[in-house]
Amino acid sequence: MQESLFPGRKGRAEWRNGDIVIPGGGGPVISSPLDQFFIDPLFGLDMGNFYLSFTNESLSMAVTVVLVPSLFGVVTKKGGGKSVPNAWQSLVELIYDFVLNLVNEQIGGNVKQKFFPRISVTFTFSLFCNPQGMIPFSFTVTSHFLITLALAGVRIFLMRIIQA
Repeated sequence: MQESLFPGRKGRAEWRNGDIVIPGGGGPVISSPLDQFFIDPLFGLDMGNFYLSFTNESLSMAVTVVLVPSLFGVVTKKGGGKSVPNAWQSLVELIYDFVLNLVNEQIGGNVKQKFFPRISVTFTFSLFCNPQGMIPFSFTVTSHFLITLALAGVRIFLMRIIQA
């Protein structure tokens, strides 16, 4: 006799009509593995002909935008002057040095001072957004091509304005 995948429940999990169902469990556990890519509105606002909604994608980006600067701020204010850095300060210095060396190798000269902050922000945002998808029931912002395309387009447009 095979053991159950879920202790305390009799029977095995089954695949029925595209859903994983546990016998006696009362319904599907996971509707589809692709559910994590759906954009679901959390709440909306009707303004005439416009419908603005705050989605799970917006929430994920907002969490990243709040957590990354707070991490960098706490690390640089509390441990910024230590000669022996702690783990968080080492992480921030590693990210900073990596992006700085990347910009130096690719651009070089005095132009790099103009572009380094913008490239650093874009890289750090992407770096912290991607691992969020590994957290169960979370959302990976950069998994959607249009978001990645919009980030690149805005970045190129802003760099053209700054360069001119």
